[in-house]
Amino acid sequence: MRLTWLQLIKSSEWEHRAANQQQRTFEVAPRRGVLYDRNLRELAMTVLVDSVYAVPSELGENRAGAAEILAKVVHADPTDNFTSQQQMLARFTASRNFAWVARRVDAETAQRVRELNLKGVYLQKEFKRFYPNNDLGAQVLGYVGSDDAGLGGLELKFDDEMHGAPGHMLTALDAKRHVMDSAEREPLPGENLVLSIDANIQYMAERALDAQMEKVKAAHGTVVVQDPHTGQVLALAISPRFNPNDQKHMDSSVLQNLAVSDVYEPGSTFKLVAYSAAIDSAGVEPTDIVDCQGGAMTMFGRTLHDDKSDHFGRVTVQYALEHSSDVGAAKMALKVGNQKFYEYMRGFGFGDRSGIELPSETRGLLQAPKKWGATSILSMAIGQEVGVTPVQLVSMVSAIANGGVYIPPRILLQSTDEMKGDPRLQPAAYRPANQLPANLPEGSRRVISEMTSAKMRKILWGTVTEGTGSQAKLNGYTSAGKTGTAQKIDVATHTYSHTKLVASFAGFAPVSNPAISIAVVIDTPTLGTRYGGTTSAPVFAEVAQQVLEYLGVPHDQPLTKTKNVPPPVEEAVTSEPDDLNAMFAEVNNLPADDPLHAANAPAPQQQSALPAPAPTPSRSENALKLLPAKVLAAFKANGGTSSTMPDAAGGQTAALHAPVVKPAVQNLERGAVIVDSSKRVAVPSFDGNGLRTVVEQASAIGLRVEPVGSGLAREQVPAAGTMVPVGTQVVVRFTR
Repeated sequence: MRLTWLQLIKSSEWEHRAANQQQRTFEVAPRRGVLYDRNLRELAMTVLVDSVYAVPSELGENRAGAAEILAKVVHADPTDNFTSQQQMLARFTASRNFAWVARRVDAETAQRVRELNLKGVYLQKEFKRFYPNNDLGAQVLGYVGSDDAGLGGLELKFDDEMHGAPGHMLTALDAKRHVMDSAEREPLPGENLVLSIDANIQYMAERALDAQMEKVKAAHGTVVVQDPHTGQVLALAISPRFNPNDQKHMDSSVLQNLAVSDVYEPGSTFKLVAYSAAIDSAGVEPTDIVDCQGGAMTMFGRTLHDDKSDHFGRVTVQYALEHSSDVGAAKMALKVGNQKFYEYMRGFGFGDRSGIELPSETRGLLQAPKKWGATSILSMAIGQEVGVTPVQLVSMVSAIANGGVYIPPRILLQSTDEMKGDPRLQPAAYRPANQLPANLPEGSRRVISEMTSAKMRKILWGTVTEGTGSQAKLNGYTSAGKTGTAQKIDVATHTYSHTKLVASFAGFAPVSNPAISIAVVIDTPTLGTRYGGTTSAPVFAEVAQQVLEYLGVPHDQPLTKTKNVPPPVEEAVTSEPDDLNAMFAEVNNLPADDPLHAANAPAPQQQSALPAPAPTPSRSENALKLLPAKVLAAFKANGGTSSTMPDAAGGQTAALHAPVVKPAVQNLERGAVIVDSSKRVAVPSFDGNGLRTVVEQASAIGLRVEPVGSGLAREQVPAAGTMVPVGTQVVVRFTR
């Protein structure tokens, strides 16, 4: 009867109790997916670390003592209550079979626990999320909790895809709790994400933003760098940031991704919509005249003022935008009308989510025309009564830069199962394009015509060269953009504050062939003038200059030496020009009597103690100096330097003679020869250009290059303008 009772009636109960004694089931966590930048640098990865746990039933009556000893080892942070002695003892009391002691400890702590050799205390391998670059792109990447669940940024947005499926391990134990055998079900790792972010560009943006934030003592700031032709975000910098590796000391006030969730009134940067709409649909031309009425305009009892220092009258449309006239912008919007102006705002992406792969994106604030007040169009024309995000702002600027097509921003390139090192997964280094892709992403649309885009680019270039954006000028590159200074609403008075401002700048570079678009938004600067032109434009200039150089974008204007930049070290130790002359003669195998020797030799010293009088340049020489370099080169190439030019009075001036080059047969090694034919070309000026640009310019006219050093071209032989045979090898010295 007893046997029947145990094996039939109570069999399931005893089987369960036996399994608890003889078997132990562990859940094996999957490896979380890796976050890569576009060059396959790890931004977030998973590593194996030790966690400490205890079996309270094995501790017996020694639970309190074990908790005290373990706390002295693992409780290194006073703010960490989880590893305190009291909390640990409470867990030992509440559970019989399993209780955590400490999760994901460092190697040193794990070794000290092993050395304690406490009965009933064990170590188990667990995955830990690790961010190799600490706070780089923190708000974009996000962070994970102790249970490996995403709690912010991309970690939260793609938590299901990156988490993977857990596995299980079933182990059999003997009477002394030793493992006899085990059966495993392997976990499935999560998917890896390749982002459009370039870690180097991200670092450049964050460094420039942090420096300006420290200088102006602002509340927070944002910089977004975008490829205008694809919408890919190359950098998204927010300051201040947090370190996702140190969650115990994380400040909750800096976790938010302000680039997509922070709405602010854009101010004057929003004037680009009004001007673009007027030029595109109302027949307005940049050279048309607009009456700014001395800086004040009254409509329906409301007076709109320009800045107190501006009292513009009748000026061109281009001048009004370059100098950020509020009255001029309002008149552009009035020419378009409420409904049409609203359609252009929506066309540029305002009032709707962009769809960027980041959590908590907001639509911004944009009401339909039927909800507008009598003067709402005036407010919206100057960036009031409308709320935007930095990502929306940079996308609008990119549409103007790329020829008039709005392309939704994106930050995710691909989701993949392959790991770095797999030949199927290749880096996608950013290479600036000069045209839109053949297949535009979903959501793309034309907002303005290509002609309107070209006109706006020219105006925005003038804003930097002649207007309020002068501090956004670059060295060696043209740049364009618009400043903005918006007043914030005072929550106490519900009116615009005169002390709390949002300074912004949105622009692109280079002007004729934009490679990058950048939006800089700095909230509540407290030091300095606090305007967009003096607070945000310098950040744009620093980021754009570094990024364009990093990408190898060819210069589109001459380099100038800046006052604050010391001369390169190499320039102080470079060889005398005679060395380059000798190298030029050697690589071209010039005979001793070749005229090119004399053409590049230094001028002989005067025998007299008095300096020789400087020759007076003729009118034609002065005129030639005013010609652009390309025009002058073409003029010389067509024989202009050896012919006479009529002066202003119609007479003939003295001819400008190039060095005379006699035809000769030049012998090279291995029996090769160069025949100096009668066709000659003018050597262009390579000063300030990189090696690739120099080679391209030389090859275009049939010359070869012998480079010396690295960096930018600083010295050349023969000199610019010298007439040489086609095929001549020009020696160019490069320094950094």
